[in-house]
Amino acid sequence: MIDDIKTLVLCESPSEDHDAVARSAEVVAGVGRRLLDAEPERLVTDGCTHLRWRFGDGPPRVLLLGHHDTVWPLGSLRTHPFEVRDGVLRGPGCFDMKAGVVMALHAVAALPDRTGVSILITGDEEIGSPLSRPLIEEEARSCDAVFVLEASADGGALKTRRKGVSRYWIEVEGRAAHAGLEPEKGVNAGIEVAHQILAVAALADPDRGTTVVPTALTAGTTTNTVPATASVAVDARVWDAAEQDRVDRAVRSLRPVLAGSRIHIAGGINRPPLDGKASSDLFKLAVSLSPDPLTEAAVGGASDGNFTAGLGVPTLDGLGAVGGGAHADHEHVLVAELPRRTALLIALTKTVLAQGSSSATTNTPGESGAGQR
Repeated sequence: MIDDIKTLVLCESPSEDHDAVARSAEVVAGVGRRLLDAEPERLVTDGCTHLRWRFGDGPPRVLLLGHHDTVWPLGSLRTHPFEVRDGVLRGPGCFDMKAGVVMALHAVAALPDRTGVSILITGDEEIGSPLSRPLIEEEARSCDAVFVLEASADGGALKTRRKGVSRYWIEVEGRAAHAGLEPEKGVNAGIEVAHQILAVAALADPDRGTTVVPTALTAGTTTNTVPATASVAVDARVWDAAEQDRVDRAVRSLRPVLAGSRIHIAGGINRPPLDGKASSDLFKLAVSLSPDPLTEAAVGGASDGNFTAGLGVPTLDGLGAVGGGAHADHEHVLVAELPRRTALLIALTKTVLAQGSSSATTNTPGESGAGQR
């Protein structure tokens, strides 16, 4: 497994670089071909390459879900080389989530009967899965369980709740003028965007765990010109769908403050919340199958498991590597946990397959799938 993780890490795959993602997909396909003796489907959506293995003739019943893109730019290996030292594996993207991809492939390779299993490895998760979401939802609809190979929470906890994510871009149009000679003839887009920043920040509700954070900000062109344009990105995260709708309505109802300015709002709800009801029964099953104590966690980050849970399909997340430092310089994987977590994934998959088909095929968004109550 360490050798296979190294193979994946050494092929850098930043999400925005489709050529790099395509090269990574071929590397993942090669590892999977060796382990599974099966060629994956290459699913290319608007230039982004995803991989899918399906076993059996019928619709999938268990989906192992992961991604092979990372947040690390090309050249990161020069400053963050792959290494294994004192039981700790390091390298860009190892924790989030190339180790999880390898775990999924090894787990399915160990199954005595793979019928009903699907593996979907996408290439754009780190940027919100704009191109792979339809593939994910299509693959999950018939399933009795989705196991997400994202990295664990702190201490190896499985992720049984995730916040929903909304992303917005607020663009402001003002009017340029000379900042020294006649600023009164301009409409300052920088001041207008400042008003909008304060307005969206006020939508946060700490008591409900709702965060609404203005992030990337731009304004103006030169130091002696009244800014004619400005923009700000907004990241909103919530625990429940009603709160997500409240924030969405409020952002879309924003209006300009300065006379003569205009605002344009793009974006919207990206991922629905992953509610604890979608994970509860699968977490109990994991606890019953694990020889080691398991804990659960609710986290602010989202994953593709939010999509599958939003369909009403039972979903358990955080089954991948144990370690830490996702997206950070200290990203790492604890080597000793790799075989234990993979054994748990094998046991979960075998157990769900042995239980027989549920009514998951009738799930619709907002409904609970079989096994959730």
